[in-house]
Amino acid sequence: MSTTEPATIAAQVTQIQAGMAGHLPAEAIEVFTADQKRMVDDGVPPGAAQPGTPLPDPELVDTQGNPVRISTLRANRPAVVVFYRGAWCPYCNLALKAYQDQLVPALAAREIPLIAISPQKPDGSLSTAEANALTFDVVSDPGNQIASALGIVITPSEASRAVTQQLGIDLREANADGGYELPMPTVLVLDTAGVIAWSDVHPDYTTRTEVPDIMDAVARLG
Repeated sequence: MSTTEPATIAAQVTQIQAGMAGHLPAEAIEVFTADQKRMVDDGVPPGAAQPGTPLPDPELVDTQGNPVRISTLRANRPAVVVFYRGAWCPYCNLALKAYQDQLVPALAAREIPLIAISPQKPDGSLSTAEANALTFDVVSDPGNQIASALGIVITPSEASRAVTQQLGIDLREANADGGYELPMPTVLVLDTAGVIAWSDVHPDYTTRTEVPDIMDAVARLG
């Protein structure tokens, strides 16, 4: 009996992009591609989300609109923290679903929680959790408090924002603070003290951290 390895996130992204090419206007694709190239060329800011840095612990908001902190969700345990852009982002939904299917069971065996953070409103977090049948904590960080402190915030270009709005997505309406700033897709592994033990930051918003890489980092926690 043969076994089939789950598709990598990168392979699934390729499939999504092939589908988008047939549905999005060429002008929109051109704008998004140019902005993506800008972000990649700028790269990860120096010092962003460095291992050895304690994760800031401001008050966040859960899917029901209640205040919550990462320290409470961790409960003195190591944790994996994922920063994503919002429910409107197909790459984010793809990655979160992959983490639910492949990462959550592996982390559960070690009693390590997975926590996802975005700057969107609580109802966006709820939509994300429900649409992808997520069993882990999905919280909102109004104003990108944590992402800003870690230096992983980016602002889409004016042209990109305009095209996004034309496609029916208003970032100002989606984000809790009414702004345009978004976190770079990032995965952090925290130790029991809430200090970053490993980080993987993606200036290219179409790419994501693969599950085996996260589990390798978790294994090194000891």
